[in-house]
Amino acid sequence: MDGKVDTVALTNWVREFGRLVAVEKERLTELDSAIGDADHGVNMDRGMTAVLAVLAGEAPATPADVLKRTGMTLVSKVGGASGPLYGTAFLRMAAAAGGADALDATGFAKVLRAGLDGVVTRGKAEAGDKTMYDALAPAVDALDEALAAGQPLGEALRTAVAAAERGRDATIPMVARKGRASYLGERSAGHQDPGATSVTLLLSAAATVLGEG
Repeated sequence: MDGKVDTVALTNWVREFGRLVAVEKERLTELDSAIGDADHGVNMDRGMTAVLAVLAGEAPATPADVLKRTGMTLVSKVGGASGPLYGTAFLRMAAAAGGADALDATGFAKVLRAGLDGVVTRGKAEAGDKTMYDALAPAVDALDEALAAGQPLGEALRTAVAAAERGRDATIPMVARKGRASYLGERSAGHQDPGATSVTLLLSAAATVLGEG
């Protein structure tokens, strides 16, 4: 799907993210057990299950509607830091989508960057803090650069996923400076950040669904 990203496409993106979270739930919780509350996978799966139930009801009318419903549900259903962070990201994405019936590649990149800005505003995270930012920020930058270089959306999203994966893996040796993991100090090093891992799933879902065709 290298053309327009419409309401159905965004709904399918969110559904695929939910599927990946369900598949990786135990892995996410395992990662979180080392440096957090051991509930990231469980919380995200509960939240995304609720999101999918909401989207399965009355069909969203616009891309912004998909994103807003997702954000509001995550805020209300996901505990810990993940709910506010992911919820804010999706709500900022909804605002950036505006009243458009569909988004072109540049428009979708703008929406993702708005989500990143929401994460920064909510979590005050920076590069190297060992958070979801360390995967999401490189992915958003890579997407912008790939599109500017003339790559179609599908190819650009795959480039973004690769950047997210590198950012995720780079969290392993980091000493956490934000969140519960920061309480561990040097002991947080050697563990992959669960938030960076789940946000990589979000990018992977986009590449799978929006990169078709």
